[in-house]
Amino acid sequence: MTTVLEAKNLVRDYHIGGTLFGGGRTVHAVKGVSFKLEQGKTLAIVGESGSGKSTLARILTLIDRQTDGELLIDGEAIDIKKTGVTAAMRRKVQIVFQNPYGSLNPRQKIGNVLMEPLLLNTDMSAAERRERALDMLVKVGLQPEHFNRYPHMFSGGQRQRIAIARAIILKPSLLVLDEPVSALDLSVQAQILNLLADLQDEFGLTYVFISHDLSVVKYIADEVMVMYLGEAVEQGSRDKVFSNPEHPYTRSLFAATPRADVDSIKARLAKKAALASA
Repeated sequence: MTTVLEAKNLVRDYHIGGTLFGGGRTVHAVKGVSFKLEQGKTLAIVGESGSGKSTLARILTLIDRQTDGELLIDGEAIDIKKTGVTAAMRRKVQIVFQNPYGSLNPRQKIGNVLMEPLLLNTDMSAAERRERALDMLVKVGLQPEHFNRYPHMFSGGQRQRIAIARAIILKPSLLVLDEPVSALDLSVQAQILNLLADLQDEFGLTYVFISHDLSVVKYIADEVMVMYLGEAVEQGSRDKVFSNPEHPYTRSLFAATPRADVDSIKARLAKKAALASA
């Protein structure tokens, strides 16, 4: 299999506070994280708020630079501090954000939202851009008549479908999904997760999936990386990490997450009823 993404000892430090004469302190947000991700696979990065997973996502999506370490995409070393973010890099990496209500320009029609990346990053004609955008609308479960509508005319789930269409319209090597279903209702979450799985199968997409929801991670991930205080404390296949977590933090994280199977739900309801009658 082809390695799409490789991180070698990635570090991200922030210097905060201080004055012109010095002082302040350094916050170590990401501390030497390393991993590989193969084409067509999904790596889920999990952890609590402040664990460093969102900072790592900013590095992977070329929004922020690493302080140290090496980032390789399709085998090419990427350092935006030296080169800036080129059009070729933008074509390789795209992101879907958490909030479907804030990630779309309310003044742009959906057709223009989808065609804009093509206009900025390709030499396609206007007719070709329109055709690609219409095709992508259908791919994510919307209709051609949605092309000339505005974002406020869509539900949260539909907006996230549009955001996904915009992200994959350039056929990126890597798609980073930052809590893409956490703002949606449970039934809509399932629809979006199924859509992501279908698109991955059809286009051979490679995902980095940032989440704190372990039930979502268990459904979509091939590999899991658990982060704690900026470090990757556990990595492995989904089945291995979920069936036999080795690090104490991973075990505590799993223990704090309610299980969603029927027997567990019945047990929690029975315990609640017993406490109420005591």
